[in-house]
Amino acid sequence: MPHVAQPTATPPVRTPSGIPSSPWKHLSSDLPAGLVVFLVALPLCLGISLASGAPLLAGIIAGIVGGLVVSWMSNSALSVSGPAAGLTSIVLASLQSLQSFQAVLAAVVVAGVIQVVMGLLKAGIVGMYFPTSVIRGMLAAIGLTLILKQIPHLVGADANYFEDMTFLQFDGQTTFSAIERAMQGIGAGSALVGLVSLSILLLWDQQITRRVRFLRLVPGALVVVLVSIGLNNLLDVAAPVLKIRPQHLVNLPNISSWQDFVASFTRPDWSALQKPGFFAVAFTFAVVASLESLLSVKAVDKLDLHKRVTPTNRELVAQGTGNIISGLLGGLPLTAVIVRSSANINAGGQTRMAAFFHGILLLVSLLFLESVLNQVPYSALAAVLLVVGYKLTKPALYRTQWQLGWQQFLPFIVTIVAILFTDLLKGVSVGLAVGVFYILKANYESAYYLSKPAAMQPGPIHLKLSEQVTFLNKASIVKVLDELPDDTQVLIDGSDSSFIDYDVLEAIENFRLAAPERGIRLELRAIPQVQVLGH
Repeated sequence: MPHVAQPTATPPVRTPSGIPSSPWKHLSSDLPAGLVVFLVALPLCLGISLASGAPLLAGIIAGIVGGLVVSWMSNSALSVSGPAAGLTSIVLASLQSLQSFQAVLAAVVVAGVIQVVMGLLKAGIVGMYFPTSVIRGMLAAIGLTLILKQIPHLVGADANYFEDMTFLQFDGQTTFSAIERAMQGIGAGSALVGLVSLSILLLWDQQITRRVRFLRLVPGALVVVLVSIGLNNLLDVAAPVLKIRPQHLVNLPNISSWQDFVASFTRPDWSALQKPGFFAVAFTFAVVASLESLLSVKAVDKLDLHKRVTPTNRELVAQGTGNIISGLLGGLPLTAVIVRSSANINAGGQTRMAAFFHGILLLVSLLFLESVLNQVPYSALAAVLLVVGYKLTKPALYRTQWQLGWQQFLPFIVTIVAILFTDLLKGVSVGLAVGVFYILKANYESAYYLSKPAAMQPGPIHLKLSEQVTFLNKASIVKVLDELPDDTQVLIDGSDSSFIDYDVLEAIENFRLAAPERGIRLELRAIPQVQVLGH
């Protein structure tokens, strides 16, 4: 068994499943991290609901289910689940085709059932085939996208706090045109709060917590939220013209009691199962949500300092169960989401308790914290996401990939560019295509070992096949056989091969039949003969 390098820091005691022995032992890390994730997730849940054309509460419900249910069913210690930006266009399209949100909820439930079946059939193995270079490119691209998308919110030029991760936005703008427009409509109060928040976050990690040890237990994002609320209230008194306008503040739905919360649930319309296109919508939800979840947990595993590995089949079952419950309660489809997961890791989260605590806070915020949270400026939350984005796309990552050579760097950089100018799934698909090209190239070059006798010394040209020879190697083997000189002695040796594809055997057999005409004396060793057409 190959040696696996261990992290330099001593990891906590683990169970065989790979997670720390008890989530309760890490509350000092997980509770502050859960608070940071909650602060990031809350406006995103609301924004994704708006962009999807769904009721505001639908995104919150999906976030609560992701935190309270999926976090415990999944075996991922650090991933966070909730409504995903990548599904908004699909939800919008399904609202048009199925003609009601209740019908879409029924499709979400059926999609969850499909995901559970996929997990039980072990379809999660697909997640193991994403190359590291593509995953790193995806993380870097998400970091750059976060930075670019949050600039309009940081300066108070965008009242719609929706982190649209696509290049072509729902409002008709592109990533770059939105920034250009933002520079022409800067809100002075939002910009001031945003820059102060960004400064606090940078100093908190680099200077303040290093000098004052007990402050390490306080997440910088919480300090930013409290300071931003106080600063905006101070502006209201000292300089009312600079006070941040309501459209640039968090806007929670007005729910005053548990009864109001329960009464606000929307129920699925099961008669929609008879509508044409219903199962196509459900299947689309299931496939896209599964791919996004597998990509996210793969990326989270890369970021995890303890290098824990998420069981992908169990993840599909967990995500499917979450979508069943979310759909039944009136919530949007959910996935594992990389932005909230990255915020969790950067805030020091250690176990699934952080994601669970964020779910509790989402629930409590609806019932008890509306008046406080509705004072939080979007520009303060944008500052939090800017720092998260920078940590995902640090310059050191680009240097590391460059040093690994073109085979790793090109899929990495192509994935980044493709995601920046399209969206997550399309960009990853382009990166995978480039990665597959290098896999094919490596297969082309590693099918055999060719040795020739020294000048003036007798002996055959020795073509030794590798252990696995597939149809991907056929082109290179045919090429080397065609280039062998006439009137020579050739040995084709398959004694070390455990598998030789039929297409390759057929190519060797064709060479054997043509060898006498070229004056080639051929010896085959451990090469099965096959019947070829015409002979």
